[in-house]
Amino acid sequence: MGKFMKPGKVVLVLAGRYSGHRPYSHALVAGIDRYPRKVTAAMGKKKIAKRSKIKSFVKVCNYNHLMPTRYSVDIPLDKTVVNKDVFRDPALKCKARQETKNKWFFQKLRF
Repeated sequence: MGKFMKPGKVVLVLAGRYSGHRPYSHALVAGIDRYPRKVTAAMGKKKIAKRSKIKSFVKVCNYNHLMPTRYSVDIPLDKTVVNKDVFRDPALKCKARQETKNKWFFQKLRF
């Protein structure tokens, strides 16, 4: 069987909040926790600002909790900034989450 979980592969995280805490095969996953909501012209600036917010996440997930898609991206992920040691310190984790910004990455996936 060929290797289908490659770097840059878009996957769906199915379940597993605690995945990655055991010595299983795992992957470093960066994703969108909360994507921007619909904005209309009638909304005020404050409401538009609130609805435009995006929350991202970076976590280590077990392969069993990932479903690969046909999509792949070429997001340059700096492994010195995002690695396993980052997850031990909350401040470093927050900084790593901000490093994963990309224009395509912050659009809703359509299936």
